Amino acid sequence: MSTDSSTAEVEVVVEPEYLEARSSPENNVYVFAYRVRITNQGKRSMRLISRHWIITDDQGHTEEVRGMGVVGAQPHLGPGDSFSYMSFCPLNTPVGTMAGSYQMVTDQGEEFEAPIPEFSLIIPSLVN
Repeated sequence: MSTDSSTAEVEVVVEPEYLEARSSPENNVYVFAYRVRITNQGKRSMRLISRHWIITDDQGHTEEVRGMGVVGAQPHLGPGDSFSYMSFCPLNTPVGTMAGSYQMVTDQGEEFEAPIPEFSLIIPSLVN
């Protein structure tokens, strides 16, 4: 299941996946991968500068992650361009959520945030 969000200029689509082979439920370790596609829907070129994630497990524990770029890159997106990457998130519970934002800057120097839609991290055996 994918989740998407868009501003007037940026569309963000996220597809999460449970990684059973990397997880260890008996040790309360549940690992999820997520693929992100960021598309410049505007008329101006821009660069992704940094990210801010809010990760929440089903016990209400929240962790915030901030960092420069994504997977070691600060992609430049011209009008119509997309950038995709895959990353992962370990949780201590079989259910959680992620959401956040990307900090962007246009070639003209205008800074803005592109929201990352909240999406669920849930092991398949719990999905009805």
